[in-house]
Amino acid sequence: MPAVDVSDWSSLTKLGSPPPDGSGSRPVVSVTTAPSGLEGEGFPVRRAFAGVDLATLDPFVHMDQMGEVEYAPGEPKGTPWHPHRGFETVTYMIDGTFAHQDSNGGGGLITDGATQWMTAGKGILHIETPPEELVVSGGLFHGIQLWVNLPARDKWIPPAYQPLEPGEVALATSPDAGALVRVIAGNVGGVVGPGSTHTPITLVHASIAPGAVLDVPWDARFNALAYVLAGSGTVGPAGNPIELGQLAVFGPGDRVALRAADRLDARSANLEVLLLGGEPIGEHVEHYGPFVMNTRAEIGQAVEDFEAGRLGRIPPNALMPHVPDPAPSRTERTGI
Repeated sequence: MPAVDVSDWSSLTKLGSPPPDGSGSRPVVSVTTAPSGLEGEGFPVRRAFAGVDLATLDPFVHMDQMGEVEYAPGEPKGTPWHPHRGFETVTYMIDGTFAHQDSNGGGGLITDGATQWMTAGKGILHIETPPEELVVSGGLFHGIQLWVNLPARDKWIPPAYQPLEPGEVALATSPDAGALVRVIAGNVGGVVGPGSTHTPITLVHASIAPGAVLDVPWDARFNALAYVLAGSGTVGPAGNPIELGQLAVFGPGDRVALRAADRLDARSANLEVLLLGGEPIGEHVEHYGPFVMNTRAEIGQAVEDFEAGRLGRIPPNALMPHVPDPAPSRTERTGI
């Protein structure tokens, strides 16, 4: 799991130590397990927020863990061109490569620690697909896609695109250098990530060494969620157990605490966890497929606008999913 790393975590900015009495530590309200499914052309995902009420997730709507999967040659898959309206999509690649293109002119490669931040706003079409060379060669693929809601006043803003390269991510460590903290967006103890967000949020990917503790300051106005990408450990002051594919929802407070298991399985050297939280919008949400609006009438309008081509046009030089050539038949191989 390369993402962004440094050889010596102790060389990084150290976050402040938590209060010795543990005050402010957020309790764990629930731990849920993400079911597995398929997305787009058929790549495997875990539905991270399944079973959690939207009001609890606010301002988040949806999150998929894509992979982790080791593709054989010809197996990598993506999504076809599709629309969005009313929210922002955040695609964070940990391993592997995705190519992106949208109807607003945004696009590029997302790979090993990079993040694509796309504001759908009033409407956009886009595609995310493995590039041809990855489809041909196969390889490791692992990432997340997060949907961040927009308040009603921002749902009609023009679409936009932010490519956040791996080197832009803000890095810090715990006081004992037992954890690497990658701040993609928001402010964690004065360490500010590069993501520019319409809805105030914090997004962090942390790697916690076996037996180490990460206790980070967290905006008391925000909700707080922890999703395990790999490994196992405990969360919160009561030490609730958590493992790969599970989401912890925290209660009120101004700190979030996690501890990695003393011994981790061979698949991961560290507890890998995504920490996320945001300021709740507090508005009614209507969610239908790729549209996140405030009323059913707005959903109906989004469908109508998409069908009429008002959410954007697929560009003439459109990126399309690469389909590998079929294996030659015996006759083609031998001529008989």
